[in-house]
Amino acid sequence: MGFFEHCLINEEFWRVDPGIGLSILAATFGSEMIQLFGTEEQKKALLPPLVKGEAITGAAITEPDAGSDVTSVITRAIPVGGEYIINGTKTFTTNGTTAHFIQVLCLTNPEAESRHQRHSVIIMETDREGFEATPLKNKLGIRASETAELIFSDVRVPRENLVGKEGNGFHQFMVFFDHTRPHICAQAVGLAQGAMEKAVKHVMERRQFGKPLASFQATRFKIAEMATRIEAARNLYHKAAWLLDQGKTDSKLTSMAKWYSGEIAVRVADEVLQLHGGYGYMGDYDVERFYRDAKIVEIYEGTKEIEKLIIARSILGRGSSAS
Repeated sequence: MGFFEHCLINEEFWRVDPGIGLSILAATFGSEMIQLFGTEEQKKALLPPLVKGEAITGAAITEPDAGSDVTSVITRAIPVGGEYIINGTKTFTTNGTTAHFIQVLCLTNPEAESRHQRHSVIIMETDREGFEATPLKNKLGIRASETAELIFSDVRVPRENLVGKEGNGFHQFMVFFDHTRPHICAQAVGLAQGAMEKAVKHVMERRQFGKPLASFQATRFKIAEMATRIEAARNLYHKAAWLLDQGKTDSKLTSMAKWYSGEIAVRVADEVLQLHGGYGYMGDYDVERFYRDAKIVEIYEGTKEIEKLIIARSILGRGSSAS
């Protein structure tokens, strides 16, 4: 199954229930790092249990003081003999309490001249001594998916758990995100599609002033605009995912798809709740949950601001400015 097919499955799950969809499909999140940069031994040992449903994995990147600025990660992995000793804290880690192993972004080369060559990716089995995972509570949305804070206290892992090259962790995760962000686009489009379908059902059944809501021009315009924007976002991510399956990476296109689909998910969820009126504000209706779930797609795996920076940089260059 390719990235495009995986996206289609993501979209359909999120069309019905975003939280449960994430819980099921994110069970293998992080495995892309091993697929892209792992050794044959790592692939043979770690990937088959994931697809068989016998293991769960995750990726530990974000820290309390390092979010969008990945180069600020300070969780340290010090090489000692044939091992790395890891110390630090990660947060907002999906599958943090349930994963059997996690790909951890660590500071390994603090003296490197370039800040983009200071980090490495290390596989850490979660049954190792010194590792602790604490669930994070009171999330706004996707509550069916668990998120955790991770603490590493002198966790020892063998040197062969290094993924890719030492000092290449930042670049590896940038490639990783190019391959996983289309999945987030699919989540956003699926959520928007599911929310709009709830709106269509409601306006066909709900009557005001003696007429169905669907008969009013203002309502019809809203539905038309939602459907068009959803289809535009769908086509953007379809192209980005299809290119990946052809062995081509287009960071600009992927960022366009990620930013736009996330914005559409939030916008559509807002319009759908508005069409439901007071009922949409109540927990008895799925619309309220879709509204809360929507916001995350504008945040994780690259905020919309970061996506816009990538788009602009690809067009204008890293140091260009308008004059």
